[in-house]
Amino acid sequence: MVESLEFDLIICGSGLAGLRAAIAAAKKGPNLKIGVVSKVQVMRSHSVSAEGGTAAVLFEEEGDTIESHVYDTVKGSDFLADQDVAERLCVEMPQEIHQLDHWGMPWSRRPDGRIDQRNFGGYSFPRATYASDKVGFFEMQTLYDTCQKFENIEYLNEWFVSSIIHDGKKFMGVTAIELSSGTFYTIKGKALIIATGGAGRLYSFSTYALSSTPDGLDMGLRAGMALKDMEFVQFHPTGILPSGILITEGARGEGGYLLNNKGERFMKTYAAGKMELAPRDIVSRSIMTEIQEGRGFKHETGVDCMKLDLRHLGDEKIKEKLGGIREISIKFSGIDPADDLLDIRPVCHYMMGGLHTNIDGATEIQGVWAAGEAACNSVHGSNRLGANSTSECIVWGKITGELAAEYAMNNTSSNPWPHHLVSAEEKRIYDGIFRGNGDVNPYEIRQQLTDTMNEKAYVYRNETNLVEGLKKIRELKKQTWKHVDDKAKEYNTNFSNVMELDSMFRVAEIVLLGAINRKESRGAHARTDYTKRDDANFLHHTLAYYDPNEPIMKTYPVTITKYQPVERKY
Repeated sequence: MVESLEFDLIICGSGLAGLRAAIAAAKKGPNLKIGVVSKVQVMRSHSVSAEGGTAAVLFEEEGDTIESHVYDTVKGSDFLADQDVAERLCVEMPQEIHQLDHWGMPWSRRPDGRIDQRNFGGYSFPRATYASDKVGFFEMQTLYDTCQKFENIEYLNEWFVSSIIHDGKKFMGVTAIELSSGTFYTIKGKALIIATGGAGRLYSFSTYALSSTPDGLDMGLRAGMALKDMEFVQFHPTGILPSGILITEGARGEGGYLLNNKGERFMKTYAAGKMELAPRDIVSRSIMTEIQEGRGFKHETGVDCMKLDLRHLGDEKIKEKLGGIREISIKFSGIDPADDLLDIRPVCHYMMGGLHTNIDGATEIQGVWAAGEAACNSVHGSNRLGANSTSECIVWGKITGELAAEYAMNNTSSNPWPHHLVSAEEKRIYDGIFRGNGDVNPYEIRQQLTDTMNEKAYVYRNETNLVEGLKKIRELKKQTWKHVDDKAKEYNTNFSNVMELDSMFRVAEIVLLGAINRKESRGAHARTDYTKRDDANFLHHTLAYYDPNEPIMKTYPVTITKYQPVERKY
């Protein structure tokens, strides 16, 4: 007999989107039983790593406008953003900044006590609201503290959710493993919000926590939902070497320079109007072009890199505004940015793609929503502007929390519980993985998979590399890595790691297929064999559906309301 729990609303993921959803749902339905299920402890969610800011228009009296935030977002997206969605983000966000302020968020302040904002790439006004350079950590702390006010929010920390149970149309529950005991559970529910974050650990050079694997995306995919726009992977220009840990865009927002080996601020060649504060895709490509043309540096590990210069900002300013990255630089590179240049290189940082949702975050299964980086409501199109991701988490956390709560209050499932689906899932993970046998080391396979993504689907891409990458990943997938050598029940990380790898294969394949099919350069997807944006053939979203043989690829229209696509110049 499978152990069972029951909630009205299940929220998978305990980052910014998940916690904001929990608060919204608890306010909407004080009698709802809400379960926040996460494979890590709440404050270990990767949202705590967000550094630079949260975008919102706060000072219209000083010349900023909602319209300008919308247009910056749409232009930044290389015109692939759904414009109604971008507008909703920009309209909803200012009140969320003030809401967080009321809940105790320690925003950095101006001398007159008002909330401060800094410059960020691609914006025509400083609108990245920040808290030194630890914005995600403080936002998480604020939301987690606020969650404590509600009796009806319960946490299942360190539970691995493995599948979605539905009757073909309507959500019914999930299956999950309690990691501390190894027990397999069904968790019945009326509504589900998937807020499991991004899949950046598909790459080995990555700013993500090791837990950021695509389990949530894969679970939706296997349940019949589409993954949308997965070919668009954001490479943040400034990952510190050798670890890949993020050096916030705030470092450039506060006035940092990017330098090549001739000592030049090379961004003047690529985006003279914005310099270091051009959108991320443009800065990353500029760095790689400089390296390819011989103007880079060699890091001691043999990797090519560029330099980030913060010395002219002065010790005082660095400690006040960029204390976190100073600590990271000293700890992980042995360099104090007040005294020396930092070695940086573009690093996998964000997935523009995710589970296909509408403007409200609703997925293709009734009763299931997705929010934050796990979702693709198309707000970012083919390239996200910095500081819009934490905004997205907060806005759609609130929207999906309220809608899912309403749905859970008005819906009762009359259908019999599908025991056969639970048995099939149990068989998939226990017979297929836990008791599987093979002589290939899954950790070596995982390393090869992430290295392949790094080499074949990085900042610049081409047909040959992408096809080789896909072939390599399919070869690796066929090997006998599906086995768990550690037979313990309690905290079996070997088991959860192999389950993560299983999901990584399906999602990596979709990233590569989407990139092969998109024969143009748009936003973060830059092809050397198709260097121009092609609106006639590719002004559409990519959808991928699960099929045991190979993903089924479809297209989906872009919502254009006010802004016709034009050439993107900065």
